[in-house]
Amino acid sequence: MGQAVDGGARRRLPRLALLGVLLALLLLGGAGAASAHAGLRSADPADGTVLASAPRALTLTFTESVGLLDDSFRLFAPDGRRVRTGEPRHAPGRTDTAQVAFPAGLGQGTFTVAWRVVSADSHPVSGAFTFSVGRPSPATAAVDTGPAEDPLTGSLYDLARYAAYGAAALLVGTAAFVLLCRPPNPGPLRRPLAAGWWLLLAATLALLVLRAPYESGAGPAAAFTPSALSRTLTTRPGVVLLIRLALLAPTALFLVRLCRRGPQPDAPGEGRTAPQREDRTPAPSRAALATGAVLALALALTWAASDHASAGLQVPAAMASSVLHLLAMAVWLGGLTALLTTLQRTPRTTTAADTDGSAGTAPAALVAPLAATAARFSRLAFLAVTVLVATGIYQSWRGLGSWPALTGTAYGRLLLVKLFAVVLLLAVAGGSRHWTARLAAAHTGLRALRRSVLAEVAVGVAVLMVSTVLSGTLPGRAATEAAEAAPVAAGVPGASVTQIPFDTGSPGGRGTVQITLEPGRVGQNAVEAVVFGPDGGLSTVPELRLSLSLPDRDIGSIDARLVNRGGYWGTDSLNLPFPGAWSAKATVRVSDLDQGSGSRTVRITR
Repeated sequence: MGQAVDGGARRRLPRLALLGVLLALLLLGGAGAASAHAGLRSADPADGTVLASAPRALTLTFTESVGLLDDSFRLFAPDGRRVRTGEPRHAPGRTDTAQVAFPAGLGQGTFTVAWRVVSADSHPVSGAFTFSVGRPSPATAAVDTGPAEDPLTGSLYDLARYAAYGAAALLVGTAAFVLLCRPPNPGPLRRPLAAGWWLLLAATLALLVLRAPYESGAGPAAAFTPSALSRTLTTRPGVVLLIRLALLAPTALFLVRLCRRGPQPDAPGEGRTAPQREDRTPAPSRAALATGAVLALALALTWAASDHASAGLQVPAAMASSVLHLLAMAVWLGGLTALLTTLQRTPRTTTAADTDGSAGTAPAALVAPLAATAARFSRLAFLAVTVLVATGIYQSWRGLGSWPALTGTAYGRLLLVKLFAVVLLLAVAGGSRHWTARLAAAHTGLRALRRSVLAEVAVGVAVLMVSTVLSGTLPGRAATEAAEAAPVAAGVPGASVTQIPFDTGSPGGRGTVQITLEPGRVGQNAVEAVVFGPDGGLSTVPELRLSLSLPDRDIGSIDARLVNRGGYWGTDSLNLPFPGAWSAKATVRVSDLDQGSGSRTVRITR
């Protein structure tokens, strides 16, 4: 036997790997804020519309259910001062629709609305738009609509999210490795178990404290206001985090009992495990397996209850899939970390034949039980990967909704990155399975197995980070729905609003025609046309004609045949056969002798 490899350097490797993971998480945490998940489907009044009279209320409809804050809606007058509104509330029986009452006597001019709500998967979403009463204001005052997100709060909250995911993988995966793979000496795995538990505790507390300023877009100092924590504990995300904290107490008791199983750690001065110990770690009892499974399921549910799975279609199936996906990820990636730690703590010796990393590197009495452990994990990892693939396919379909969203949305592009990383991870895992078979059959390949598992852990960390970013990104299905709904007009989803100026050439003969096409797509459309005079006020004219043409397809003028409906002109039977950039021409006759025309491009979607 040759000279033994330095044990101190070997023991430092897992610590350096853990430090690298934490640094990667820190860098990723500062990369940017997570995208909001609820998309605005429609608004009434809509952005940019001009109303004849002041609305009594504002109504916003989203792509999923939303939670309301005390300051969810802020209304600003044309001069920039804030207007007092009623309390925000949900529409009767509609958790995806929010309303707020406006006071009487708003007056005329351009008003600004700023809104901020919390989507069903716990992420805040905000926006602002304007509408006018009577006529637009000649000049709009600068309005501070409030912060979209405080950068420091967002970075700290995201970092806590990443740490919580990593801690869950380390905690659940290491515990599953000890229970199901039965390492020869589980003593070295006590530190990863303790690190996972404490990191999850710290991350959960940080998320709970930062939740209030994260929702409101305030700085971290707002977390220490008297009402911050009390408000958080009345929301679903706050309750879920509190449940996760409560689950950590029985989890700690379970881990204490788990760490008492099997051989005790080496006494001071011992550099290696004694050969006579071999594989004496007993098989887990049914009670231990059941307790561990229940705790793992309960912890995983606290993520599913505040993630993409908790909103949208097929929520029960999505929740089950999310729980299984998270547990399979933890068993695989956390188990890899546990296996790497076990391999690093196995005594190594060098021989003349050990030049390519494939020769035997430890006594057979030590390699035999280690090979059995590695073989058990190989089978467990294969099962975890199968579950990951099945649940991943379902969650990808549910999140994307269509093939174009795979490349046309940020969610889809991140999903492609994750897919590439998973394929790479599977390739590295194939190498690990090869060396596991060599180790079990001929007690060779220990060093190569260490390197392969280390590479697997590195790629697995990348997969985990991409998965965490993906959980904070607007799903492709919701992004597509929100895009199809914009622009919105007068509370009509998908309507197209176009302003066409005209000039009759006579004094006071200038004005604007506001054309609203609903739904603004191929096929039959309804048209509403309103005329505004030179002062921006509503104007009554004796005749208004609207025609549309599509030059790209050599389609000439299609007369909309507008009818005077008292206050506005309209029709319900304009048929537009093709998508594209249509030219809309409005002709306005203001007297027997004076008329003017104007044209604008109107985009019609499929």
